[in-house]
Amino acid sequence: MNKLSSVNNPLFFRSYCLGCIFLITFFCKAQDAVITGIVLDEDKVPLSGVNITSNSLGTTTDDSGYYLLRITAEIKNTIRFTHIGHKQVVLEDLVLTTNETFEFNPVLKTDAIQIAGVDITASGEKQVNGITTIPPEIVRNIPGANTGVENILKLLPGVSFNNELSTQYNVRGGNFDENLVYVNGIQVYRPFLIRSAQQEGLSFVNSDMVTDVSFSAGGFQAKYGDRMSSVLDISYKKPVDFGMSVQGSLLGASSTLETISKNKKWTTITGVRYRDNSIFVNSQQTNTNFNPSFLDIQNFMTYRFSKKFHLNFLGSYSINNYENEPLNRQTNFGTLNDPRALIIFYEGRENNRYENVLGALKADFYINQHTKIDFTSSLYHTQEEEFSDIIATYELGEVDTNLGNGTIGEVTTSRGVGSEQFRARNQLDALIFSFNHSGRYQKKENALEWGVRFTHEDFRDQLREASFLDSAGFLIRPPNPEIVNNQPEEPFEGDIEPFESVRATNFTTNNRFAGFLQYSRQTSWKNHDIYWNVGLRVQHWILTGEGFQRNAQTVFSPRAQFSIKPDWKSDVLFRLAIGSYQQPPLYRELRDITGNINPEVRAQKSIHYVLGGEYSFNLWDRPFTLIGEAYYKDLSDVNPFTIEDVRIRYAAQNNAVAYATGFDFRLNGAFVPGTESWVSLGFLRTEENINDRGYISRPTDQRLKFAVLFQDYVPNIPSLRMYLNLVYQTGVPGGSPSGADPYDFQNRLRDYRRADIGISYIFADGKTNYPEGHWLHKIKELSAGFEIFNMFNNQNSITNTFVRDVDTQQQFAVPNFLTSRVFNLKLALRL
Repeated sequence: MNKLSSVNNPLFFRSYCLGCIFLITFFCKAQDAVITGIVLDEDKVPLSGVNITSNSLGTTTDDSGYYLLRITAEIKNTIRFTHIGHKQVVLEDLVLTTNETFEFNPVLKTDAIQIAGVDITASGEKQVNGITTIPPEIVRNIPGANTGVENILKLLPGVSFNNELSTQYNVRGGNFDENLVYVNGIQVYRPFLIRSAQQEGLSFVNSDMVTDVSFSAGGFQAKYGDRMSSVLDISYKKPVDFGMSVQGSLLGASSTLETISKNKKWTTITGVRYRDNSIFVNSQQTNTNFNPSFLDIQNFMTYRFSKKFHLNFLGSYSINNYENEPLNRQTNFGTLNDPRALIIFYEGRENNRYENVLGALKADFYINQHTKIDFTSSLYHTQEEEFSDIIATYELGEVDTNLGNGTIGEVTTSRGVGSEQFRARNQLDALIFSFNHSGRYQKKENALEWGVRFTHEDFRDQLREASFLDSAGFLIRPPNPEIVNNQPEEPFEGDIEPFESVRATNFTTNNRFAGFLQYSRQTSWKNHDIYWNVGLRVQHWILTGEGFQRNAQTVFSPRAQFSIKPDWKSDVLFRLAIGSYQQPPLYRELRDITGNINPEVRAQKSIHYVLGGEYSFNLWDRPFTLIGEAYYKDLSDVNPFTIEDVRIRYAAQNNAVAYATGFDFRLNGAFVPGTESWVSLGFLRTEENINDRGYISRPTDQRLKFAVLFQDYVPNIPSLRMYLNLVYQTGVPGGSPSGADPYDFQNRLRDYRRADIGISYIFADGKTNYPEGHWLHKIKELSAGFEIFNMFNNQNSITNTFVRDVDTQQQFAVPNFLTSRVFNLKLALRL
């Protein structure tokens, strides 16, 4: 009798899941599309009674200027906006995919008819400045261990990661600290002490509040800040009507409330999120008593005092309480001929707490139809604590593989025993204040933008970490050649010292003065459409603190972009970007591996060369876009770093040079009518030369990446929808023993493979009007479904634990595996 059930048979499970996918994607069914937005006059005041027509279809704007018009999908549409006393706006050649919602907010003028010829693909309007736009609906619907914006970014080429529990990401060879994130023009930060992805909890960005997502993987404009890798620009909603949404799953719950006053002057959107990672942590090989609590509250409000003055407020409070009591772990590894196992028993617990508060005010002034200026003031405060006392006793042994024995899978012969005690008392208190002014003057095809910014950073940090190692009853001392230790032949009478220890107290203050100026122009040359932009960023920063000399530096970063859309029959756009991207150090980049501050650290420098293009075409009578970019980054004054899980530790020395080169491709389109999907392919090579010792791979040298985002629905049951993401990435360098020379350890972690699938039934989606008395009459959106994370149960690893064999003195790299297959239920409601 076969004891292996079909449910636990991996081959059967994979065949079953693939069969379900192909059955769901076999047929297609076309539907309509929606264009919506707010119509404004030249003073940016909403216009009521504007007539919007498309062929025989039409609607009008309400008192708040809001409109919604259903049009025929997959064909070219002409939309006309007309109003007494204003010249009409004509939107030509608008192509939307089935079920797509396109937001268009025109400004009606009194002196000129506006005719815009647009080519809308499944990815949105073509961008000439190298910015990728992502529809918010995709952000909210695609399954992942961490749903939201970052979950989608990880499916783009050039963006890499190897831990599904983390919302952090690497872009084209950079690390987490090299990415800029803005929410409504306000820069946001992530916690500084977090060392493990399962401690992270929630991303700052609340995807339920998002209305626009823009992302650039390099070569971005001067108006964005001083980071070397990427920029993520998020816009939160300004509600046009009352709305409330609630979502719940086995991972937590969230709720969003949208309000607007009767006079349309005051709008608010508030989001509350709670998350519990227990089902993911419990799927790992370490058994724990795990009690996490991740809570986040955000609010964005706008008050329109007049046509020319709007005041915005963004507030956020988040708290992560992470309590973990590890119990035991068994990890089997090795080969078929030499299977081994690592067994660990734990005592103790860790209590970590991360509390963050952000408050920001932004005043928008609309001087006239050409000029807009704003002033922004923000305050960010974080208090972080890490308290840990863990004792781990381990045994390394051979595994019984005899099917006839009752001890199959158990350790039969011990090859090494030992223990480790880890103790941490780390506390950080950081306060970041900034004041920013920016402006934009635009007249016809010319635009001038400028900005100045002052930032004050105050960090107070206390580090107390120690790790004691014991092997076969003997304390292992730190690798210090000055200490002579001949145990067990000779007794050692020196002090007991930890194998690794960090003791430091740091008080630093950083004042930054930054500004930018950029000019852009859109014109034509021999019937070719041309766009170009040139800009310059400047930053002067001053570092002061206790126990070291004051330090200061000034950096200049010129940047330029050029795009051309040839007058060809084919719809093609070419882009070129060149620029300097210099990153003055934040607090963590000043702190070396011992925890001490090196005030002499300078800004890291990177010169970007990016050449790209977009080709839009119709395939199967549906729109597609092929986007490709080749890039080279020349890095100098590099501050080398290591990554353990999500903890980055710097050498705090500008003693390296590096480069990153590669190419990215993404095919985006309506593979199934009414949906947006894409396939991504990327290649990266990044290496560094530390102290002229030669080039070696950097910790983020991901090499090859392949990703798929796919959406579909059952043709005869269009309300039954499927969302799938697949990721394959080659392994990164990592997992070397602590304190080892990276030039001696360049082994790579295993390749990362993961597939997440979600299937939902849409009871209501806001496009169907149910009669009064129907139970769905007052419900705008309602869906229920399930998700399977790591569908094929691949064993991905994040780091290695090194254990020594007492007989051969050989060190074995034992992989620390990530999450296994996890099942989740979810429900979403919007009123």
